[in-house]
Amino acid sequence: MDYNGIFKAAIDRLHDEGRYRVFIDILRNKGNFPNARCFHGHNGPKPITVWCSNDYLGMGQHDKVIAAMEQALHDVGAGSGGTRNIGGNTHLHVNLEAELADLHAKEAALLFTSGYVSNEATLSTIAKLLPGCVVYSDELNHASMIAGIRNSGCEKKIFRHNDLDHLEQLLMDAPAEAPKLIAFESVYSMDGDIAPIEAICDLADKYGAITYLDEVHAVGMYGARGGGISERDGLAERVTIIEGTLGKAFGVMGGYVAADKTIIDCIRSYAPGFIFTTSLSPVLAAGALASVKHLKGSDVERNAQQDKAAMLKRKMVEAGLPVMPSVTHIVPLMVGDPVKAKDISDILLAEYGCYVQPINFPTVPRGTERLRFTPGPFHTEAMMDELVKGLKEIWGRLDLKLAA
Repeated sequence: MDYNGIFKAAIDRLHDEGRYRVFIDILRNKGNFPNARCFHGHNGPKPITVWCSNDYLGMGQHDKVIAAMEQALHDVGAGSGGTRNIGGNTHLHVNLEAELADLHAKEAALLFTSGYVSNEATLSTIAKLLPGCVVYSDELNHASMIAGIRNSGCEKKIFRHNDLDHLEQLLMDAPAEAPKLIAFESVYSMDGDIAPIEAICDLADKYGAITYLDEVHAVGMYGARGGGISERDGLAERVTIIEGTLGKAFGVMGGYVAADKTIIDCIRSYAPGFIFTTSLSPVLAAGALASVKHLKGSDVERNAQQDKAAMLKRKMVEAGLPVMPSVTHIVPLMVGDPVKAKDISDILLAEYGCYVQPINFPTVPRGTERLRFTPGPFHTEAMMDELVKGLKEIWGRLDLKLAA
């Protein structure tokens, strides 16, 4: 058996399809985001501007966050000492979970090492605990949600994206007595659209379902205290389980879920992804705690981000670039070809010092390849003008169509 040949052929297929992923060698500049240093293909660092970071508000550079992490490092040390079952609950974990539960108007919360793990572990555990559960999943749900639903072993029904009529038809077709779980996201990060949360909760009430809402691209950025779209729209108490991340707008690392105490206790007691994983470093917990507390009381970062996202969309539209409609902070630019998406990204980085990663299949469907921009509070208008100028020049160079 030629094992190496099989593996090489798998990589060659990605190259042939134009979707082999290259990760650039980069260091961010502390206190000067979105500026960074790129080591990819250069002799020494080259200054670049980052346009695709999920550190949406720049909180990974915030003085309060860094100070809290430094203090925890010198007070507690680097690691947590193992799983919480063995190493115990670091007090910073306990405090952070209390803050997150409060953020989402829930009784309790539970920390995980990442948003992927929190989705996979929670969905697989909760659905498995409900005998005969049917899971209803939006077709654009994240890979971690799909993995969790698959690993539950439960019957799965996929409804068309944000299609309430389709969801209701699927709910009607299931036995009335069957447990039902509807899993969906608030902000879909590749298109920048928002789920009809209230209407989905109405259907859940009508058909006796519980709801699972992924708010990873909304926590910190929407709502009076950063609780996400569900807080902004006054719906948090209607959602059964809210999942979020500490690695995007909160600027650190980790994932979590918030729900009532019994559900959280079930996840804590049954989920292998929680039980058998070393807990977050107390240093990370301290930084996330400082970030959550700050954003509960500050709208400055949220408002600035929304202003900058609107500005970039407007400039792209005025330049005739095919920016996709988006009602959120996500600014997706349609390319429609994996090779050309990669070419645009490479030219922007090499010639203009602008870094944006191409988004290809399987993250998005084939034929909808795009560049995904996430302007933040610290991107300046001058930076945007340089980016748009570069994009328009490259569009012409590659003979791509501008918007009608």
